[in-house]
Amino acid sequence: MYEFAIAWEWLAFAVRWLHVVTAVAWIGSSFYFIALDLGLVKRPGLPVGAYGEEWQVHGGGFYHIQKYLVAPASMPEHLTWFKWESYFTWLSGFAMMCVVYYGGADLFLIDAHVLPLEPWQAIAISLVSLSIGWICYDLLCKSPIGNNTWGLMILLYAVLVAMAWGYTQVFTGRAAFLHLGAFTATIMSANVFFIIMPNQRIVVADLIAGRTADPKYGRIAKQRSLHNNYLTLPVIFFMLSNHYPLAFATAYNWVIAALVFLMGVTIRHWFNTVHARKGRPIWTWMATTVIFIIIMWLSTVPRPEEKAENASLSAMQQRFMADAHFGAARDVIQARCSMCHAAEPVWEGLARPPKNVRFETDGEIASHAREIYLQAGRSHAMPPGNISEVTPQERRLLVAWYESAVKGPPTP
Repeated sequence: MYEFAIAWEWLAFAVRWLHVVTAVAWIGSSFYFIALDLGLVKRPGLPVGAYGEEWQVHGGGFYHIQKYLVAPASMPEHLTWFKWESYFTWLSGFAMMCVVYYGGADLFLIDAHVLPLEPWQAIAISLVSLSIGWICYDLLCKSPIGNNTWGLMILLYAVLVAMAWGYTQVFTGRAAFLHLGAFTATIMSANVFFIIMPNQRIVVADLIAGRTADPKYGRIAKQRSLHNNYLTLPVIFFMLSNHYPLAFATAYNWVIAALVFLMGVTIRHWFNTVHARKGRPIWTWMATTVIFIIIMWLSTVPRPEEKAENASLSAMQQRFMADAHFGAARDVIQARCSMCHAAEPVWEGLARPPKNVRFETDGEIASHAREIYLQAGRSHAMPPGNISEVTPQERRLLVAWYESAVKGPPTP
């Protein structure tokens, strides 16, 4: 059984790495094309139907790029489609969600103090929310308000804020932020799969058939691409946030999430303006700094009184606590780890326990047995730099505790 924990940890690592690689490819190409599109220049002598052109230099060579709003007069022999970066980013992200959050629902997804749920209930809520998010967004885009790009973005922002609040009322703070990122990324990837790519295929098919392509398909795709442009940076923040409990494990985490979306807009607006050669709006960085300072302050606001514990310990937690090695393991953990992993850490510079993990009660220690085993027993990841001087014998004791409890008592 303990071999399975190690294998599962490596699987999570592999899926996370794949997700990062594909996300870099998608975000990189997205940023490049936004910059290219905004930097196009209309010059005399452009081919018929060409909207603008751009000269670029990179890697020791020069590139001459022209854009057609609808389509060129004839279809080139080879046409590169940018789609797989988006698809594989979403698929690998969903795989990571399944491995980490669905596979570890008891630990990473469910917080009984927030809402006592069975794992299958939490997973069902997760899946339904991601699906409904895209459906609602798509209906809004196709409604009359969809004709007003900025009005639509304001309404979308209101939806995202509502989802931020809703997720924090259901899941752990860490899972809430991750889901908010997944909710947004699902909209972005679905834009590519259901709208942008089909519209481009219609234009290509019309051109091949000798028909005049309808420019509305390009306008619709352009609007969805604009949304993706402004949503990219917040998604990156939420995907990285699980390393920073001051963001997700504080009293007003949903307000912090709402402000993160605003920071994404101000930062992207600066880049978009510069790429379009319309100046350098320094005010965007000033606004971003102010918002970030507000976020820092919000992270220090005391959490309201915790709700009374209303969930009993799981059978596995009870097994870890009943194991013969538990008492000795608990002594090691409290001696070597409690200075950081406490409601009020005594280690200088820590305002919250890392990843909001606490080892103040037997139940809390048992809840994190697997992580203790992997990070402080099988590896030396914790404590960082072995600052509390955990001895090899103590690490072997943590390993013995976990493996003994997983195997269970001998059959009589």
